[in-house]
Amino acid sequence: MKARGTLIQRTLLTETSVIAHWCTREHGIIRTVAKGARRPKSPFAGRLDLFYRCELEIVTARKGDLHVLSDLQVSDPRIGLRRNYLQILAASYFVKWISLAAEEGTPLTEMADLLERALDYLSEKDVDLRAVLHFEKRLATLLGVVELGIEPNRCLARHVGRVPNHREELIDRLRGSSDSNALEP
Repeated sequence: MKARGTLIQRTLLTETSVIAHWCTREHGIIRTVAKGARRPKSPFAGRLDLFYRCELEIVTARKGDLHVLSDLQVSDPRIGLRRNYLQILAASYFVKWISLAAEEGTPLTEMADLLERALDYLSEKDVDLRAVLHFEKRLATLLGVVELGIEPNRCLARHVGRVPNHREELIDRLRGSSDSNALEP
């Protein structure tokens, strides 16, 4: 199967292989194993980094939900996301909300589009409080969990069970001093 997706999580599987979690429009959140990806001469070397948008070729698993990544082409590495810690923190925060809200293997057309737009925004512009609040409001609206008089992040938390851990740090840094874009964590 072919898909277009954003790498949202990577975990080690073996000494040389990794599990890559992708957010795709067509298939939702999917997990693939990239066999041998950690070998120096792997065809995946340098192409499995977080937030990369890729064109994927996947061999569907016969049993279970761990598919095999057979090939990928990076279509947008979103280099601008890596310009400072705050950009990466915001991107991680957006990805965490999608991961909490999405059901694995279920198409996520609108949520995947929201994540793509958010990551593209962060790649081009510095994150601000307005962008974070907009993302939360839009996601709550997509999920149909908006309640009058309640902040969208609280509505989302009621729906998925919790707020991502790093929201507090992100909001504090955005409300903090003008040097909040420093590279220090």
